[in-house]
Amino acid sequence: MLNNATLHTPLYDWHVANGGRMVEFAGWVMPVQYTSIIEEHKITRVAGGIADISHMGRLRFEGPGAAVFLAELLTRRVADIADGQIRYSLVTNEQGGILDDVLVGRYHNDYGQPYYVVVVNACNRAKIVEWIGTHLPRERAERPGHEVIWTDVTRLWAMLAIQGPRSVELLQPLIDANLRTMKYYRGGQVRILHPAARRQGGIISRTGYTGEDGFELSVGAGIAPGVWEAMLEIGKPLGIVPTGIGARDTLRLEAGMPLYGHELSEQIDPFQAGLGFACHLVGYDFPGRDALLKIKEQTAKFVRVGLEMHGRRAARQDCHILTDSKKVGCITSGTFSPSLGRPIAMGYVRPEFAEVGTELQIDIRGRKEPARVVQLPFYSRPKKGNKK
Repeated sequence: MLNNATLHTPLYDWHVANGGRMVEFAGWVMPVQYTSIIEEHKITRVAGGIADISHMGRLRFEGPGAAVFLAELLTRRVADIADGQIRYSLVTNEQGGILDDVLVGRYHNDYGQPYYVVVVNACNRAKIVEWIGTHLPRERAERPGHEVIWTDVTRLWAMLAIQGPRSVELLQPLIDANLRTMKYYRGGQVRILHPAARRQGGIISRTGYTGEDGFELSVGAGIAPGVWEAMLEIGKPLGIVPTGIGARDTLRLEAGMPLYGHELSEQIDPFQAGLGFACHLVGYDFPGRDALLKIKEQTAKFVRVGLEMHGRRAARQDCHILTDSKKVGCITSGTFSPSLGRPIAMGYVRPEFAEVGTELQIDIRGRKEPARVVQLPFYSRPKKGNKK
């Protein structure tokens, strides 16, 4: 039974009216699927899928001190982000553990003044909001010329993910920007051209969590249902369908993308997770930076790997990874891959067992199933001009 106190996105009524199977997820009621996870997954790969991701936390920062504050909060450079650029980063605790992985983008308002939007995981929004409040330097916030104004705009906006090879065809009629020339991890403020949006603005970025080309669009909560239905109307002849969080999970796992609470946690550091690229340790200071300088030199920690199963049984989170009946790691995510036609998983193993090609076993409910360490990602979208 769903908790009456659980949060609803602006599209909740549409999901219920159109057959979405609703579940609790990170404090929200979300559609896990409409038809089947496998069908929605496969359609996203060949045409496209539209997902409601309004549960993701969105935090807006502005004021003359915003860039400096974010540079002291996040593990990656912020000061050199250009207008319209988005950057993947982390928030770490003092021990170097991962509090969250985030996207930070720089935009400008109608008056030309810059602001930043940080997108955080739904399950971590309250934690990150508290972390920000704790680390916002009071003396800078109160000193004229260095103010930081920040707002949790999660409930004010809806966020939609349009993913798949026909995403540009779907979105271009709705947006007053040239999406074909927009580069990956770029975006900006746009006007929504459909009458349902009353020409209101939004923020679009060429980002996603599926391994496919695509976009993420934030619009005001009040116009979200109209924009959603307009996209579905345009997308129908293109073969594009609504997708739930079930397909988003299988898509991101095929793409080798880590998920907080599975591959990422406060007990896992960025180097174990293969996210060292997101940590700028020289010339910057943020919570956990000193710890990460020491951790970077350690070589005995468990590391994240991809695994392909030889059989048909899928491993699940917390299954033990074995060699010669001895535990050498643990599964963090596992599923049957609709694109590859076989079970895949990610997990953490001791570094001596992380080499691609290493043969291991996975304990699935008492049975040892053979698996092999493989290169991540499991799936990469075909290059333009190549057939699937």
